[in-house]
Amino acid sequence: MLLLRALLISALAVPAAQSTQSTSEQGGFSPAVPQHASDPSTTAVVPQQIRRAEPPSKDASAADLEESGDQLRAQNDYADAIDYYRVAMSKADSAALHNKVGIAYLGLLRHDEARKEFKRSIKMDRNYAEPYNNLGVIDYVHHNYGSAIKQYHKAIRLHDTSASFHSNLGTALFAEKDYDAAMSEYARALQLDPDVFERRSRGGVSLHMVNPDEIGRYDYVIAKMYATAGNPERCLLYLRKALEEGYRGIKDVYKEREFERIRKDPRFVALMNSKMPQISTQQ
Repeated sequence: MLLLRALLISALAVPAAQSTQSTSEQGGFSPAVPQHASDPSTTAVVPQQIRRAEPPSKDASAADLEESGDQLRAQNDYADAIDYYRVAMSKADSAALHNKVGIAYLGLLRHDEARKEFKRSIKMDRNYAEPYNNLGVIDYVHHNYGSAIKQYHKAIRLHDTSASFHSNLGTALFAEKDYDAAMSEYARALQLDPDVFERRSRGGVSLHMVNPDEIGRYDYVIAKMYATAGNPERCLLYLRKALEEGYRGIKDVYKEREFERIRKDPRFVALMNSKMPQISTQQ
């Protein structure tokens, strides 16, 4: 459904209550990546603020209200989630709650309100990494890549072991055509989480990219990351995607040292000859 909405939600760092881990490391939302945009005319539509849940009980504890808000947000019931978070705030305000309210506003595509909540979260706890990352998401979506990069760097300084933060930074650097720096961040993300790119693909993240060759370049870069990590199955999978996108630099695979081992794999030969073989993703 909605490309922009999918990008926003999947790029966010959404911590559990009282936690500073990013969502990708908790099995939740995965980070944003440029995926294959099949319809360049697709536009985002602001979702209606329909309330489906019972109003939050003022007798419930802050922890129970926050947990209910998390469940509602996971079901895309963002307006209801905000109601529960607001009542939880009235009992025990926290930086985590403001971050979560910001994420819910992003689900409703209300970027100004989301930005305000992330800034409130930072004001309450300047050492809290997630809202910096999420401010970077807003900047990225609005093509303010330089500002997004700065926000991601702030998040990483506070939490260097988040694969999500590094992959988000890599994507912003990629958008700025700083490919070497992007590859460095992707490599760090892959080192921290070997499944980071697969999780993002399964999350159905979509990002409109005008130039198909840029999508192919992205796939080629990820293939190089997996080749370096010694994962031939996923390397071949992303090489295939690059070929499908018609990436014009695909012949570099024959001379770059990262692909030295994969060039000896019979499946690589079949891939480059036929362009469309079936490649197993089993480990």
